[in-house]
Amino acid sequence: MNMARNSAMKAPTPPDKGSFPLDHDKECTEAMNAYIQCLASNQNQSRQCAELSKFYLQCRMDKGLMAKDDISTFGYDEIKQSNIVEPPPKTKEPMIAGLRRKN
Repeated sequence: MNMARNSAMKAPTPPDKGSFPLDHDKECTEAMNAYIQCLASNQNQSRQCAELSKFYLQCRMDKGLMAKDDISTFGYDEIKQSNIVEPPPKTKEPMIAGLRRKN
């Protein structure tokens, strides 16, 4: 029995910022690699790399790889105002939501 036929199908919605084509000509590769290296050296904490992320998105807009938009609409002001929370230290014991760790 096909269960999908009986369930309500939701129509797909396009991304909020429009299409995001691939950078076939590698016009923003340098900015992308700088951002990826920043993430790798900061335990994937994107807040630490916000300026590089902003530079990468600006490059994509300048090269026509995404719709032009005011960079302030991407939430970077909120990132600056937010508190940085350090990730918990790595332990071998499993983390269970709602339970405190032993000290």
